[in-house]
Amino acid sequence: MWNIFKIILHIIFLYSIYRIGDWIQNAFDLIIPGSVIGMIILFVLLSTDLIKVVWIEEGSKFVVNNLVLFFIPATVGLINYLDFFAGRGFLLVLIVLFCTVLVIASSGATSQWIMYRKEKQHD
Repeated sequence: MWNIFKIILHIIFLYSIYRIGDWIQNAFDLIIPGSVIGMIILFVLLSTDLIKVVWIEEGSKFVVNNLVLFFIPATVGLINYLDFFAGRGFLLVLIVLFCTVLVIASSGATSQWIMYRKEKQHD
């Protein structure tokens, strides 16, 4: 029971950081989404050790493990736009596949480059 309570507290904490980022975006009328601002805030807090990883670890693991459930409403919402996808459906599938491969390749190359730099620093 304590573990469930801890996960709920972690998620509330993460959601609070998201809401702070969203508030900053709205208050200053920024073009950067509030969720990105919240992630930057979380990154800075974790990097400066103002927040310990153990304070959010269980909740973030839970959210990541169940991430696919958060995409179901967006996918179901596409049903409202079937007429838009009817004529260009195949082209959109190709674009999505190409972009997915591009993201995977660039993420892999970036992570390999970072690992290479870290290995060079340790030598």
